[in-house]
Amino acid sequence: MSTWSTRLKELGIELPGVAAPLAAYVPATQSGPWVFTSGQLPFVEGKLPATGKVGAEVSPEEAKQYSATCILNALAAVHALVGIDSIKRVVKVVGFVASAEGFTGQPGVINGASELLGEIFGDAGKHARSAVGVAELPIGAPVEIELIVEV
Repeated sequence: MSTWSTRLKELGIELPGVAAPLAAYVPATQSGPWVFTSGQLPFVEGKLPATGKVGAEVSPEEAKQYSATCILNALAAVHALVGIDSIKRVVKVVGFVASAEGFTGQPGVINGASELLGEIFGDAGKHARSAVGVAELPIGAPVEIELIVEV
């Protein structure tokens, strides 16, 4: 049986380091068989690749890629806490999109995260989801994602 870490290697994906919290919280916490991540921004090597609102400064296509980056950061937080191979299934994704006035494409943006989870976990990556448009996100991030997995 293949492991999730093997699957990541097959896809050429290396999990990043865990993003340092911006305030008083931990990146992930476990309660029973569930691991909950804090909201993850699309940090790459400690920096945001872009700031601004989707539908204005950031295109929906760019934001979709950033949501995939967010999910990799969330998986890194899970991995640091319990190990990626302990994941039984992805339960829920909550995505927040800093949205320009009139932008209603939040589901398409968060598909970047959902599609990557499907590539990595197959059927175990099918999840419930919310995609929410918001006025602002921390430090001007265009996207933020929370993840819940069963271990």
